[in-house]
Amino acid sequence: METDDIKVLRPFGPTIAIAKMPEKLVKDLNDYSDSVINNEQKKKDLDWGKNLVGNVKQEFMIEKDVMEKIGWGKFLATNVKEWIRQTKKKDITKFNIMNSWIVRQFKNEYNPSHWHNGHVSGVGYLKVPLNLGETLQKDKSNFNGKLEMVHGPKAFLCKPTFRITPKVGDFYFFPHYLMHAVYPFFDSDEERRSVSFNATVDQSLYYD
Repeated sequence: METDDIKVLRPFGPTIAIAKMPEKLVKDLNDYSDSVINNEQKKKDLDWGKNLVGNVKQEFMIEKDVMEKIGWGKFLATNVKEWIRQTKKKDITKFNIMNSWIVRQFKNEYNPSHWHNGHVSGVGYLKVPLNLGETLQKDKSNFNGKLEMVHGPKAFLCKPTFRITPKVGDFYFFPHYLMHAVYPFFDSDEERRSVSFNATVDQSLYYD
């Protein structure tokens, strides 16, 4: 039997995209984060933890004028446009950031399974501990500090999970409805710092 014509297709399930944040953008976001952390009034004014599900030390909003000044909005818009163009073969004409925020996670903290608002979302990494800890049973896979995305049930030829090891500068884009969670980590006093966003695009493309 000839098999030369076989093709592997991906007709089901959402796409995600990964992009690299420029080093200057990572630095600017970290510098901004540090300025908020060291400002008691801003920490209070920008607190976003009450609107999120994470059981973590601190979560705060990024101010819109800061997003524009450091090019954060431009980075998100450019990459979302390319992601959707490659996936749907169409260009978006609208991109509206609903909110963007910083998550500060330390050992024993976690983010339970959840989804976001809007149409598109994403997460990137600004700081990652050198050591995320070991497993209690040495023969088990180590998920410490990892992001896990979930879509659909386990089935033949259908894997429902995708795990991401955080690396500084990596940014992942995904549809807002994609379930995801972040595992706790141990044995380190260092910070795992991430940045996320929610945005809307053209309604016509979203429902196409």
